Amino acid sequence: MRTAVSFALVALLAFVFLLPSPAARADDMRDAEYWLKSLGIAEAQKETKGEGVKVAIIDTGIDASHRDLKGAVVGGADMSGSGEANGEKPIGIMSEHGTLVATLLAGRGNNQQEIDRIKSENQRLKSAWEQEKKNVEENNKDEDKEHKDVPEEPTYEDVPEPGKGKNGVLGVAPKAELLSVSLWMGEGNPSGISVEQQIPRAVKWAVDNGASVINMSLGSTSPAWPESWDEAFKYAEEHDVVIVAAAGNRSGGMNQVGAPATIPGVLTVAGVDENGKASQDSSTEGISIGVAAPAEKLVGGLPDNGYARWSGTSGAAPLVAGVAALIRSKYPDMSANQVINRILKTAKDTGAPGTDNLYGYGILDANAAVNAAVPIVKDNPLGTITEWIRVHRRNAEESPESTDPGVSMEKSNLKQVAAPEPIAPDDSVPLTQPVIVIGGAALLALLLLVGSLQLGRAARRQKLTASVSSAKISDLNVSGGKADRDIFDDIPEDDK
Repeated sequence: MRTAVSFALVALLAFVFLLPSPAARADDMRDAEYWLKSLGIAEAQKETKGEGVKVAIIDTGIDASHRDLKGAVVGGADMSGSGEANGEKPIGIMSEHGTLVATLLAGRGNNQQEIDRIKSENQRLKSAWEQEKKNVEENNKDEDKEHKDVPEEPTYEDVPEPGKGKNGVLGVAPKAELLSVSLWMGEGNPSGISVEQQIPRAVKWAVDNGASVINMSLGSTSPAWPESWDEAFKYAEEHDVVIVAAAGNRSGGMNQVGAPATIPGVLTVAGVDENGKASQDSSTEGISIGVAAPAEKLVGGLPDNGYARWSGTSGAAPLVAGVAALIRSKYPDMSANQVINRILKTAKDTGAPGTDNLYGYGILDANAAVNAAVPIVKDNPLGTITEWIRVHRRNAEESPESTDPGVSMEKSNLKQVAAPEPIAPDDSVPLTQPVIVIGGAALLALLLLVGSLQLGRAARRQKLTASVSSAKISDLNVSGGKADRDIFDDIPEDDK
């Protein structure tokens, strides 16, 4: 439960600072899209605009009725239990997030300014005609004045249907088809389905419904992901799908790249400012970063035909996912590994030489990624979730049950070998054995005898010494015998 709450909370915080500015207008959008030129997107679009490619946007739901997305959304589903079945209802606290992402990736722009111009001109002509008609009719009521012919109503210019045009947001792949997969971000999902449960379902649904590119502008502060996600991302890998994920934002509470951007094989996108420098607020860092793209002073569409200025790697990710769609459109037989490799190997190296934790391989170069000659590769430079699972989840795998009793019933075809004859033990006694035993016993007895004699002599000497030292001279034995005997002869002498 703690894991579920933590992920949902961080996903919400990652979006908070993206609140839009209400001052943004449709006719300001196209000029504000500096990345179309700086990243070479405009040049790449001369070759392809993403025709025939489906991109799944796993987010808060897309408002498919937005004027910049006319005809873009071709399907969808809701994974939260709280949205609409087709995934087109923006849901959750940051419900506008999915629409912002969708317009950056596949916005068609709109012709609303042209529609407004023609309508205005037609209205001007009609007003002028009506006024002239009124004047003539008033004039003709006066019999004293020369009657004039009532003017014919002018021919008006046809008003075009809403559609693509030079206004609004032009996405990276404006002819790609979108799948809207809605999630409930943050806490408070009325249906009670956690983000951990929603994401694997969303990934599998996107794969099963034809997405060859998946955009995930969401994340958590933890680099780890629930084990329940393993199978879904492995499923996408096995079905040759490119997954692009946002690295996260420091201002959203992320100091390092978090899941799903840490999953091997996922193309993780960091953020830079207009000058190509790593963004302090609208990005983060980590070893899993693959490439960087603009994440500051972005523009995008809001539900109900609104527009906003915003920042974050949530916007950098769809720029890269859009380029992946361009590549897959131009090279329909190219594998996901090769698509990712093209994006990485053509990126403009920035920061420390080679790959680094801020820019990955460098800043996205859309024109080179689509049109440059890049050697074909077999493997994904960013790794593989399949191999990661094999190495890191193997201890968690349960051994399958078996009905095998554990005893082999197979018959051996080896020839039987007879056992060797037993050898009887030698019971004979060696000749030297009695001699050794008897000699040893005699030597032991001799040692005991000598020791006893020495101990007796020492005891007597000790007793005599004690009596002499405590006696008076008068008590000593004085014999009147032999003249050569001294009274001190009875006193034991020192051995020295």
